Amino acid sequence: MKKALLVIDVQNGIVNFKDFTQELELIEHTIKDFKEANNPVIFVQHFDKQDENPLHRDLEGSNIYPKLKVYADYVVEKDSPSAFFKTNLSSLLNDLGVEQLFITGFNTEFCCMYTAISAYDRGYKVTFIENATGSVNEGETYEMQDLDIRDFVGTVLHWSGAIEVLDFEEYKEVYQIVKGK
Repeated sequence: MKKALLVIDVQNGIVNFKDFTQELELIEHTIKDFKEANNPVIFVQHFDKQDENPLHRDLEGSNIYPKLKVYADYVVEKDSPSAFFKTNLSSLLNDLGVEQLFITGFNTEFCCMYTAISAYDRGYKVTFIENATGSVNEGETYEMQDLDIRDFVGTVLHWSGAIEVLDFEEYKEVYQIVKGK
């Protein structure tokens, strides 16, 4: 089964918002696994329409995080939470013969979740690597003090029975990813 990795919204305006060191390390490890296996790595870049948003096309914040950008085989631009809505992602995946998508990136509860559900709706097998996603938001954002956003989204997607949800260690085990292999 042909696999591809989606690296969603790993852009300066998000990465520099707070300390995402752990998430970025896991994303990079996942990218390296895909590169070693010669599977495509597709970055998704969000452009916001509001002038003051750090992800506005004219601002530095919209640029893909330079440390990871070097790994991109393809870049898909979007302006909504789903990487499929009014983009060329479907046709790119079709041209590449992809059947399974792995989801990493930012923001867990919006772009990562929407893209995962949209991918499932289009017939892809979807694997959501929960701790290789992150959010600029906290529980307080949603008036839920102790909410762990990644865990909540991961649980909802897992309970759906439609999307495989793994943490990075489970991903390595299930997909037999061995460092240096």
